[in-house]
Amino acid sequence: MSDSSPLPPVRLHPETELARDALSTPLLSRAARLARWAGPQTRVDAGGGLVEEQLPAAVEVLGLTGEDAEAWAGEAWRVAVDTGLVEIEDPEEGDEGTVTAGEELELLTAGSPHDVLAVWQGALETVLADASVPDIEGLDQALAAAGGAEGGVDFSQLRWDPEAEAEFLDGVLGNLYLLTVTEDGPGDSPVPLPALAASMIVPSDMGEPTNDVLEQVSDAMMKLDDQFRLLEPVGLVEYQPVDEALMADTDEEPAAPVDDTDVSRYGMVRLTPLGLYGLRARLLEAGITAPAVGDLADKGADALLDGTAAFPQGAARAETEQWLARREPLAAARELLAAARGQDTGAPLRRLRCQQALSLVGPDAEPALREVLDDAELGGLARVWLAERGAADVPAPSEAMIFWLTIDTIAAQLAAEGNSEELRSLVQGLAAQHGGFFAAAWRVDHPATADVLEAMGRLHPDKRVAKEARKAAFKARSQQGN
Repeated sequence: MSDSSPLPPVRLHPETELARDALSTPLLSRAARLARWAGPQTRVDAGGGLVEEQLPAAVEVLGLTGEDAEAWAGEAWRVAVDTGLVEIEDPEEGDEGTVTAGEELELLTAGSPHDVLAVWQGALETVLADASVPDIEGLDQALAAAGGAEGGVDFSQLRWDPEAEAEFLDGVLGNLYLLTVTEDGPGDSPVPLPALAASMIVPSDMGEPTNDVLEQVSDAMMKLDDQFRLLEPVGLVEYQPVDEALMADTDEEPAAPVDDTDVSRYGMVRLTPLGLYGLRARLLEAGITAPAVGDLADKGADALLDGTAAFPQGAARAETEQWLARREPLAAARELLAAARGQDTGAPLRRLRCQQALSLVGPDAEPALREVLDDAELGGLARVWLAERGAADVPAPSEAMIFWLTIDTIAAQLAAEGNSEELRSLVQGLAAQHGGFFAAAWRVDHPATADVLEAMGRLHPDKRVAKEARKAAFKARSQQGN
C-alpha cells in the first residue's frame, strides 16, 4: 500500500462497542484470566515466560484442550506480560522473577473504552510480532544451518529476514485495509486469500503471471494461512483457513481455483470492526494519513469542505451528516456558504461539496440561500437549491450566471473524478443543447474557464466540436493573459 496517496476514510464503530469486542477476544480474555491467576508463586524463566512446569496449570485455568493448548497458553502469557497485565520484577542472577498484577489489569474493568483499546492494541502488536516469525520447527532448522547452535546467528545465512517478513505482513494488512475502506471494494465481504497474496507478488502491469510468479503467490498464501490463524484470536480478522485437503500432497503446489465456490477453499479473510480500528491506529502511528468518518464533525465548515474534497461520495455524505447533526440548519447553511467562496483552484470542488451538504439541510435554511442570490459565486447554486424545493419568488439567473455556474460545476467534477464517463456525458449534453456554447463560454470570468474548455476538447468524441472547444480555450487563455 502506498503512503503517498490519501486513504479513503474508514467508518469506525463506537469505542464502547469496540472495547466490548476487545474484551471478548479469545487472546485478551485469556491473558486477563492468567493475570488474575498469577501471583508470587508463579514461576517464570529469565525471559519472563512461564516455565514448562507451569504450563499445565495455565492450560487448566484457561480450559484449553488439544495439542496446541500449551502453545496458546504461552501466547496468552506473553500478551499478559507485554501489555502490562502482569509485572515481573527483575530476578537476581540465578533466581526466578517475582510475578505481580500489573496496573493495566485494572483498566480492563475500571478504565475507559479508550484505555481498554490501548491494552488491546498492545496485545495486537505482540501477535503481529509473533506472526512474522516462522514456525519453531522451521526456525530451528534455519538456525542449525546458520550455525545458531554456536551462539552467534548469521541472519544473512538464514532464509528468514525478520525485517522483510514484518514488512510483508504490514503490506498485506495495508492492502486488506485499503480494500475494506474503498467504496467500490468488497467492504465487509471476505477477500480471497489468493487475491490478497497476488496483490503483494504480481506486478500491476503484468498480463499473464509466469509459473515462477504463481509459485511465489502459492508460497505467500501458505505463509498468510499460518499468519491469519494466529491473528484471528486477537480479533483482528475473521478467517476461513485454506482447506487442508488441498495440501494433502505436500510435493505439489495447490491447483488454481476454478470458480467462486472453489476460491473459498483457498482461504477467505476479512477485517473485523476492531481490526479496522487497530490497523488505522498503526497507520496513524506510522505517519500515514488515515481519516475516519466523524473526524471533521467538530471543525469549521472550511475544514469540512476541504477535508471531504477527496472523499468518495458516500463517505463525504456520511461525514457531512455528522457535521450537520451538531448544528442548527440556518447557522450551518450560512457557515457552509461562507466557506464555499473563493477564486483558488480548490474553490469549485468546495462549492460542489457545499451544494451536496446543503441538499441535506431542511427548509429552515432558506433565509441563508436567499441572502446570497446576488452573489456572483453562490447565486447560481442558491437558485438551484430554492428551485428544487419549490420555493416561491426565485429570480431567474442571468445568462452570465448560468455560464459561470456551468464552468464552476465542470471544474469541480474534473477535480473530483477526472475524465469520468459521467463528465464525458455532461460535456456532450452541453455541446448538443447549446449550439453557441463555446462562442460564449470563453468570455466567462472564471479562473478555470480555459482549463475547463481544454478538458471539454479532450472529452468530446466529435472532432469538430472538440476543435471548437480547444479554440475557445485558446481565446480564454489569451484573455486571461491580457
